[in-house]
Amino acid sequence: MKLKKNKPIRIAIDATAGSGSTSLALKLSKHYRLRYCDTGKIYRWCALQIIKKKPKNKIKFLKKRIKSLNLKELKSKKLIDDKVAQVTSQISSDTRLRKLVFNYQRKIAYNIPKGYAGSVLNGRDITHNIIPDATFKFYVTASIFRRSQRRYKELKKLGKKDTFKEIVKSLRKRDKSDKNRGKKQGKLVKTKDSWLINNTHLSITGCFLKVKKIIDRKLKN
Repeated sequence: MKLKKNKPIRIAIDATAGSGSTSLALKLSKHYRLRYCDTGKIYRWCALQIIKKKPKNKIKFLKKRIKSLNLKELKSKKLIDDKVAQVTSQISSDTRLRKLVFNYQRKIAYNIPKGYAGSVLNGRDITHNIIPDATFKFYVTASIFRRSQRRYKELKKLGKKDTFKEIVKSLRKRDKSDKNRGKKQGKLVKTKDSWLINNTHLSITGCFLKVKKIIDRKLKN
């Protein structure tokens, strides 16, 4: 792949739950000056708006609200609330909502503000749906045991009391759901042109350095 000088860099990351793709994307965004978006949080943001405002016509309401969504709002700790998670699961399969979110994600990926060298998005269908022509594509995963360990530590810090067995069960269920849903519902697949990054035995920094090596090698060519 030959990269044109001054052409925006677009990085697409798809990952199994608990694989550390958010940490990776954040490190990449800081290192390469890329606009970053954790796409899964957009659905949680939508759920939070519904909980707060209780609109009669949810889609019409969200269509107006999402136009003014600032990426900083996706950092809110309110998005990890259990109630938000419940509502998110209820609305995320709505094709009308998915279209709204799709358009917003594309806007973030392709409309690069001054000062940024490109964009990096992580989620479930980024490589084949949101940024099919991405400069770099990565599929990030790890063993179910390692991912469960990470999720257990994260939840413990948040004061959650989920047991390790419950987390393993939850991630297995999530994996099955992500890989068996339709493409229009954001199916998780590894595209042929995606680099497979298995970080079972890698730290956050180790995973970043592995991906950085791939990117730098192509940027130099």
